Amino acid sequence: MHVPDGFINAPTSAVTGVVAAGAIAVSLRGARRELDDRTAPLAGLVAAFIFAVQMLNFPVAAGTSGHLLGGALAAILVGPFTGILCVSVVLLMQGILFADGGLTALGVNITDMAIVTTVVSYAVFRGLVKVLPRGRRSLTAASFVAALLSVPAAAVAFTLVYWIGGTTDVAIGKVAGAMIGVHVLIGVGEAAITALTVGAVVAVRPDLVHGARDLRQRLRLRVNGELVDAPADDGTRTAPVAARASRRTLWVTGLVTSLVLAGFVSFYASANPDGLEKVAADHGIDKRTEKHASSDSPLADYGVKDVADARLSGGLAGVIGVGTTVVAGSAVFWAVRRRRTGDVAAASTSGV
Repeated sequence: MHVPDGFINAPTSAVTGVVAAGAIAVSLRGARRELDDRTAPLAGLVAAFIFAVQMLNFPVAAGTSGHLLGGALAAILVGPFTGILCVSVVLLMQGILFADGGLTALGVNITDMAIVTTVVSYAVFRGLVKVLPRGRRSLTAASFVAALLSVPAAAVAFTLVYWIGGTTDVAIGKVAGAMIGVHVLIGVGEAAITALTVGAVVAVRPDLVHGARDLRQRLRLRVNGELVDAPADDGTRTAPVAARASRRTLWVTGLVTSLVLAGFVSFYASANPDGLEKVAADHGIDKRTEKHASSDSPLADYGVKDVADARLSGGLAGVIGVGTTVVAGSAVFWAVRRRRTGDVAAASTSGV
């Protein structure tokens, strides 16, 4: 659902840019409460994983494909504020390095794909968690429904933005019907990916999943083939050795999975246009599409320039994208975490 340059006029793009900037500023403050020494590394990994899975377009219907948006997944794993930052980092990397999503439309894309999906999905998720029986199955089910609803919500948001500032004269009813219809189907894929990923992480480290914190389950670690209760975390920097090893294993596993998905599995992704591209082509929304400012990038269109072999070119681009995203995301989240530590230290000093 990456909106290219030219779909939305300049004034509307500017307004969404202000909205996006404001939301990011609020999220930077909110993320200080969500991130700690255990979850800050996970947030960078979540951004890289979303980048990788977004390369895996899956077929939907009638020559259309879809891909993960990632707002629900990020919000549930690392929190809604951090989730907005995760998806925003991905969109920034895609726009600058890969010419995916217009730079003048960056505000539109962040508003639509980062803010709307995260806010809607987390609100639905929290509502369901409160009424469903406590347990991992309920958590997975809530993740599925939240992700499912977040995609058509993003389609509605794009339709509203297009209604306000679209550059072509297309009946808004046709746009709404086409966008919502196809993105309900794409939402099923989003929901499946989100539920499977959340379920997998909850199965091994529920204490690291933001949306699972209300379960208050005692962390258990596998030591010498047996599950044992982990020592209680007293909140200090000296975490139990086994817990640190478990977090490291999770991080390495997630990174390797992301690299494999982006570097190898992405070659087999559907080549059909995604939901927005299909609707835009069918209804003439793309008549005024502008050339991307990064179209001459060595990584434009998810391929490495001057590498003739398509499989190798795409694989290298995917690996570079995952590496760049995990570094950029981790830098942002560690900076946020350090800022929180500095604020706590300053408050302690002033209280002495």
